[in-house]
Order: sequence, then structure tokens, then C-alpha cells
Amino acid sequence: MLTSTLPLAFLLGDASPMELFKKGGPIMWPILLVSFLGITVVVERLLFIIRENGNREPEVVEKMLESVEKRDIDGALAIGKQSKDAVARILVYSLTNKEYSLSNAFIRASSQELARFSQGMATLDTVITAAPLLGLLGTVTGMMRTFGAMNGDIGAATGQITSGVAEALIATACGIAIAVMGLLPYNYLNARTEQAKQEISDASHALEILIKKSETQAPFSS
Repeated sequence: MLTSTLPLAFLLGDASPMELFKKGGPIMWPILLVSFLGITVVVERLLFIIRENGNREPEVVEKMLESVEKRDIDGALAIGKQSKDAVARILVYSLTNKEYSLSNAFIRASSQELARFSQGMATLDTVITAAPLLGLLGTVTGMMRTFGAMNGDIGAATGQITSGVAEALIATACGIAIAVMGLLPYNYLNARTEQAKQEISDASHALEILIKKSETQAPFSS
């Protein structure tokens, strides 16, 4: 049992999380702050996605486009204004301002909606990048402490040497773990944003086609 008294005993499962945190050195505080920031962003974004998925009403979008094809703009607006669907809101804004500039109105509304999907992504990206770098910094400080303890009697400085090695390993492991755990939701959120872009782009193309088709037949009723 000498091993159970050494700072590397956490490898055997003998240390509590608080003990591991202390053995990780001062760099564990910024790593902890970064982890809390990442968790906050991930939870908020996942709740946002759940809420947006619950508000999706593709059938409402289809009904709006059908009304546009029938040149019933007022009917399309009436249907869209009752929906919380993001694409429906974009269509409502676009059709409301179609007399001024349909394309610019669609671009403005879609940009505002997509900005909602992108909120927090830059922060999460920073967390994923900063966490392993902080872990690397902890590795450097831990190894500096280890080499500093080797200047005297190595036998007497065994505890300081193992403490420095533990600091380096714990900080590195925590930094990498945070980056890996943040990367998974980051990729999912990016994929969900791309899906929203595709849905909006499809609605834009459909609206443009139907309007041009209707203009060749008869003027709109409003």
C-alpha cells in the first residue's frame, strides 16, 4: 500500500472527485469554469431545439404555399399568422412585404430566424478549443513542478514528483474530456442548423416558383 498514499492513486479509484480536482492544480479552476460555460450553452441550445421541433408545422407551410399557388395571399397570411413555425413566420413576413421586395424580405426574415439557431455556437466552439489547451497548460505546469522536485534528493521528493505527474495527467484528461463531450452536441446543433437552412431554402425556392407561376396567369388578389 504505498501506492494508495500517492497522488497517482486516483488511477486505482482511491480518490474522490474533490481530491482529483485538488490534485489537478490551479489550472483546474479555469477548466471548471469552461466546463460550466459549455454545459450551460449545451443545455440552453438543446432546450431551444426541443422547443423549435415542437413548433414545427410543415403542413402549415404546405397550406400556405397552396394558397399562394391559388393567388390567395390573404388566405396564406391568415394560415401563417396562427403558426409558431419558423418557416411559416418567414413566409408571413415575406408575403406581407412582397409589394416592396419579396426576395429582400425573405432574406431578412430568414437571417433573423437562422441567427436564433446559431446563438451560443461561437461560445461552444471556444469551449471545445480552449479546454484541451488549458489541459495542455496544466500538463506543462505539472511537469515543471516534477522537474523542479528532481533538483534535490529524488528519493525524498517522490511525493512532489508524483504530485506533479498527477497534476499533468488530471489536467490533460479533464481538458480532453470536456472537448470530446462538447464536440458531440456541437456537431448535432450544427446539423440541426443546416437542416433549418435547407428547410428555409426549400420554402424560398417553392415560394419563388409559385409566385412566378401565378404572375404568368393572373395578378394576385390581396
